[in-house]
Amino acid sequence: MSIEGVVVNELVTHADERGFFREIIRETDGHFEHFGQWSHSLMYPGVTKAWHIHQRQTDWWYVIGALKVALYDTRDESPTKGRLMELLMGDGQATCLKIPPGVAHGCRALELSHLLYVTSSVYDPEDEGRIPHDDPTIGYDWTAPVIK
Repeated sequence: MSIEGVVVNELVTHADERGFFREIIRETDGHFEHFGQWSHSLMYPGVTKAWHIHQRQTDWWYVIGALKVALYDTRDESPTKGRLMELLMGDGQATCLKIPPGVAHGCRALELSHLLYVTSSVYDPEDEGRIPHDDPTIGYDWTAPVIK
């Protein structure tokens, strides 16, 4: 089930006996808007980071390892308000995920994982919102298997 404005871009991998090459994002991609900052987060197996939310910032995520990712639409004007979306990201699912403002997001590391992400603006603590990982309004179980 998708959320309005969220884009899961399947990536093309060019592999040979030397390894592989993969483009993650280009400034000309239709789902990319503006570069502000590039960040890297390392997560140990079992670590959950949730929920984060921004009112102005867009995120684009790429994962090395394996993350269970969940998104929740909090935007009043959105046709998908209140919708939950989950997916697996990482080595087995080469994707770039666009998370628009107003969509709460979080992840759980299934193994040692690196989250590399571009944001549309530099870090602004005024735009960084938090919702408890166990918020009853969202009602998401971070330990449950991913729903297909």
